[in-house]
Amino acid sequence: MNSKFYYLVLLLLTTVAVAWAQQVPSPKEHFGFNIGDDYKLANYTQTAAYFKKLSASPRTKLVDIGLTEEGRHQYMLIVSSPENIKRLERYKTISQQLAHAEGLTDQQARELAAEGKSVIWIDGGLHATEVVGTHQLIETMWQLVSRTDPETMNILDNDIILLTHANPDGQELVSDWYMREPDTSKRATNIPRLYEKYVGHDNNRDFYMMNMKESQNISRQLFVEWLPQIMYNHHQRGPAGSVLAGPPYRDPFNHVFDPLIVTSIDAVGAAMNNRLNVEGKPGYTQRAGSQFSTWWNGGLRTTPYFHNMVGILTEIIGSPTPENVPLVPERLIPNGATPNPVTPQRWHFRQSIDYSVSLNYAVLDYASRYRSELLFNIYRMGSNAIARGNRDNWTFYPSYIDSIKIANKNNKKSEPGTEGEGGGGEFSFGREDTVAVKYYDAVLKDPGRRDARGYIIPADQADFPTAVKFINALIQSGIAVQKATAAFTVAGKQYPAGSYIVKTSQAFRPHVIDMFEPQDHPNDFQYEGGPPIRPYDAAGWTLAFQMGVKFDRISDSFSGPFEKLPYGSLQSPPKQEVATAKGYLIDARINNGFIVVNDLLKAGVKVFRVPVGVKEAGSFYIPSSAKAHELLAKDAASFGIPVTVSESKPAGLKAVAPMRIGIWNNYGGSIPAGWISWLMEQYHFSYEFIYTSAIDSGKLRSKYDMIIFATGAIPDTGKPKKARNGFEPKPPKPEELPAQYRSWLGKITADTSIPQLKKFLEDGGRIVTIGSSTNLAYHLQLPVQNALVEKNSKNEMKPLSGTKYYIPGSLLLADIDTTVAETFGMAARNDVYFERSPVFKLSATGDTAGIKKLMWFSDDKPLHSGWAWGQQYLKNGIAAFVAPVGKGKLYAFGPEITFRGQSHSTFKLLFNQLYK
Repeated sequence: MNSKFYYLVLLLLTTVAVAWAQQVPSPKEHFGFNIGDDYKLANYTQTAAYFKKLSASPRTKLVDIGLTEEGRHQYMLIVSSPENIKRLERYKTISQQLAHAEGLTDQQARELAAEGKSVIWIDGGLHATEVVGTHQLIETMWQLVSRTDPETMNILDNDIILLTHANPDGQELVSDWYMREPDTSKRATNIPRLYEKYVGHDNNRDFYMMNMKESQNISRQLFVEWLPQIMYNHHQRGPAGSVLAGPPYRDPFNHVFDPLIVTSIDAVGAAMNNRLNVEGKPGYTQRAGSQFSTWWNGGLRTTPYFHNMVGILTEIIGSPTPENVPLVPERLIPNGATPNPVTPQRWHFRQSIDYSVSLNYAVLDYASRYRSELLFNIYRMGSNAIARGNRDNWTFYPSYIDSIKIANKNNKKSEPGTEGEGGGGEFSFGREDTVAVKYYDAVLKDPGRRDARGYIIPADQADFPTAVKFINALIQSGIAVQKATAAFTVAGKQYPAGSYIVKTSQAFRPHVIDMFEPQDHPNDFQYEGGPPIRPYDAAGWTLAFQMGVKFDRISDSFSGPFEKLPYGSLQSPPKQEVATAKGYLIDARINNGFIVVNDLLKAGVKVFRVPVGVKEAGSFYIPSSAKAHELLAKDAASFGIPVTVSESKPAGLKAVAPMRIGIWNNYGGSIPAGWISWLMEQYHFSYEFIYTSAIDSGKLRSKYDMIIFATGAIPDTGKPKKARNGFEPKPPKPEELPAQYRSWLGKITADTSIPQLKKFLEDGGRIVTIGSSTNLAYHLQLPVQNALVEKNSKNEMKPLSGTKYYIPGSLLLADIDTTVAETFGMAARNDVYFERSPVFKLSATGDTAGIKKLMWFSDDKPLHSGWAWGQQYLKNGIAAFVAPVGKGKLYAFGPEITFRGQSHSTFKLLFNQLYK
């Protein structure tokens, strides 16, 4: 009887499911082709329309998560069983409760885990030219909505799947560009501009800062709304000779993670690899088989690690234009990295779609099988974090372990014959490196090395509006933030009401620590004495340092008149009122001050700057007028800018006027230039892009007062070098492009472009160069030299080798000359983002009298966060300078002073130069 009843129920449910599937069109019926057909791509307009059709299924709910930078709706399709869809709010609440781990006992957590459903995020399309991503998302949606096999039904019963489009604007651009060509053999994705309006590929470098609207939309779903236990981020492209790279990933992993993150990544990775092997799909590589690690924060896949979420990344081959799997002999030998090698063959788009769907199903099946375990484990990681934040805790940083080794080594020198506890010997069975426990106690029980219990951000710091932006970055990341309702005292220091408090006794403690503390990247080399292994991205990025936020690190438990802000509740700086006066002053230290200055100038209001040598040097002075007061009052309230009234006019004022500004760009789009353009808009500067063809045409001074060259624009003076990753796309021919894009082609050249730039400077123009574009100084034969060279055996000057000197993306402390106008508002010592950046010294033979040193490294240990091998070579090196060239000026900034819209503390080094 029971078996017959069960059969009838199952038959009924299957019949209903089939009926609904028949109402929802297949991709072929909607798009006119199967997903994965060669030479076919869907654009976002078509895809969004398909999402809406899929939303007719009782297995789905379509959610508009926000608008993109170009104003399109960004969709997330939630897929689960019809019963689960009806109870989404309950399951979301369970997911939030377990992730936050606040006020729960283990027993309560187990009960919630038993009731809840696995929440799994799968996205596609973030990097729009990686077209497999969006198309596997479409195919996966269709299969989950239409299939009725037991595995799919089990997945739907146990999982809530968040299928999210990561970059609608990019899909529209790339697909339209590819499909515009009627001749399929000529179709390509060599688009003319960035596939995210401002930052292109760096949209996957924005997930702790969340500058872009798409990042904000996604982060709210990940870190505030749903808090999934697993998130899967699809990318391309796999390492040569493989089909894809996936988890587990190579070392190092970040030291602040709960160990469950690392072992969980391994477990999910094993399920993915196993499924492909069962299905006869070779070519999966992992660990040392690819470059990907779990060290860095900031990517769509990596930031979730710092929130106790299992982040999965795959990088797969594939294109609508068929390609070949190349022969890489070393990859044909099965090993732990690639246990099932793929052979050279012709590869079609549909194969990549099929692999991707299999990988999605592997993740979803794992989540359905281990549903309650996944839910309980995210609670366990959160409760572990809260416990660590409530007690004295020491993180095992590499520098601490080095301190133990050094103490032991020094002891052996001072006490000959002293050995560690293990002893050596040829067969020491792993105990050859053991040392006395007293050295552990000396370092890892040292009170001064304890992790922080919390951080206080005082409300009375000079640039509090920027500090609030930092707080909002934390809030958007789901961090619990408190705010003081009254003045209070901690550790003998008084703080005003309105100060913010971030405690580490919270579930996402790893992210809190990562945003406030220095990253301590291990020395990572291919072998002892060998070359360094390049980090996947940055080695150090501490956001509080980059933004110049003033905070106090508190090592002991503390309390006060604090109110906890609701999760996701964004803050605004206090609204400022502007009294009527004869004049007004805006402090040079406040970044938002440039917003009001630019608004005033655009409105025709006169603005002046207090000169060097006068009290309040660098401040902007605005004479009183009705228009000035109106705009000052509006912006002071909107942007939290304190405006000081001035009853007397400062001496020696210099009028400020806007410049005609050009930002160099190129065909395909420069990401660093894109970041600068976004930054200019945020601070209300006017600009236009200028391309190489316009530079080569000359007469620049009649059009521009200032040209900005981001890193990557100006080549060095030697022979052309290959792209860092060994791959540089071949630019299209002019005749292959629509007419409006042909003038975007071309690169800066020594023969044609440099003479025009020199003429521009000599005629009174100004140029800002950043990063590698400071090469312009060498082209102009200014009396500066590369400080990071040495003589080789042939007595030739060559760059320092990687075994001696290597600094990937890290934060260094630099000294700044604050007595000059170029550095108004800057601190005398400031963090700079340094990524193998140029460093200079003045020539011993040339006339250097006109060169003004702006920034330099005064000591041999400037590292503040990250990894700096051989940092002693930086001592006395010049990081930035300004030099006269004819009537004009060249500004050279070696560090990345506008880095990804994050380095707020160095924005003024650009902004100060942008007025006449």
